Amino acid sequence: MGLISQRLEAMEESATIAMAQKARELKSQGVDVISLSLGEPDFKTPDHIQKAAKEAIDSGKYFGYPPVPGYPDLREAIAKKFTEENSIPSQAANVVVSTGAKQSLANIFMSIINPRDEVIVLSPYWVSYADLIQVAEGKPVLVKGTIENDFKATAAQVAAAITPKTKALIYSSPCNPTGSVFTHEELKAIADVLQGNDIVVIADEIYEHINFTGKHVSMGSFPEMKDRVITVNGVAKGFAMTGWRIGYISAPLTIAKACSKIQGQFTSGANSIAQRATLAAITSDLAPTRKMATEYLKRRALVHDLLVEIPGFKVNMPTGAFYFFPEVSSYYGTSVGDYKINNASDLCMYLLNEAHVSLVTGEAFGSPECIRLSYAASESDLKEAISRIKSALEKLS
Repeated sequence: MGLISQRLEAMEESATIAMAQKARELKSQGVDVISLSLGEPDFKTPDHIQKAAKEAIDSGKYFGYPPVPGYPDLREAIAKKFTEENSIPSQAANVVVSTGAKQSLANIFMSIINPRDEVIVLSPYWVSYADLIQVAEGKPVLVKGTIENDFKATAAQVAAAITPKTKALIYSSPCNPTGSVFTHEELKAIADVLQGNDIVVIADEIYEHINFTGKHVSMGSFPEMKDRVITVNGVAKGFAMTGWRIGYISAPLTIAKACSKIQGQFTSGANSIAQRATLAAITSDLAPTRKMATEYLKRRALVHDLLVEIPGFKVNMPTGAFYFFPEVSSYYGTSVGDYKINNASDLCMYLLNEAHVSLVTGEAFGSPECIRLSYAASESDLKEAISRIKSALEKLS
């Protein structure tokens, strides 16, 4: 009998974290690696949020265990944010605050999935969705969009994927890894398909504030879906607070209570000081967030113009988040010396070792023909990284 559970043996390691670890190992050896693998803002947390955390420490009020679903005033503020900014009717009782949006998602899947339930996953998808579903003993059903449609799966594809076993559907918008943003019309069409089914929708909106379309749309705002949508968000991306580890949901009351119950057994309440910082983030002026988004928009233009110059790369223009997701399969079957490129993983390892640039294989996101590049980096690093990539690819034949 093995020491490790079959559940864990079946789980893949997070590809983004694995590639970041490899990059750090090379850096520790003195190699000048440019990391474009992690989805992590390269800005610091805005000063007023830092100040709120310091004040919380100095007050001496927040050193004990916080309530499992979050401090009442924070949950009230989050509910107000959902109601006023996203047109999602929400009250504090619908809100659960967790240790990052990743825990929010784990709570949800553990709360709603029974063995062999199917979850439709709009693909390309964030790397952890499928494994979290499988840990909860569900089955991910991938519904894949193409680059010609900006990687967005259609309502017709969703309709074709529904079976009597379908329990839920999950999507992200703006999307990680593609940067695509679903329009009101596209989400409405999917919502229409779901009418007459008891299918729960999980809307991952963590990149809400990095949206270049001018309008963020929440499916939870559609009146006909209000009792069946769980909206997931957090402060990591929009407020440069990845290390603070705070995510949150607004969910139908039954599901919110279930998520709180799960969390009570696994971790209890999220970090007390980080919760106070989050309160400041979501109740104060969004000017610093808008400034970061403007900088990302400039970088998007820069990176797009550089990527389209690389022979064999098929590139679209993302409309949110801070990623490009080029198709690179034209390089499969090429080689240099004894090293052969058979797939996206091989290509990423080649570029890490040859160009000293870390990227992430599209296989981890349900698209083995692609790689993911994060442009949450300085303009100088982005220019140098893409120059290195282009030079390394020229050696393949």
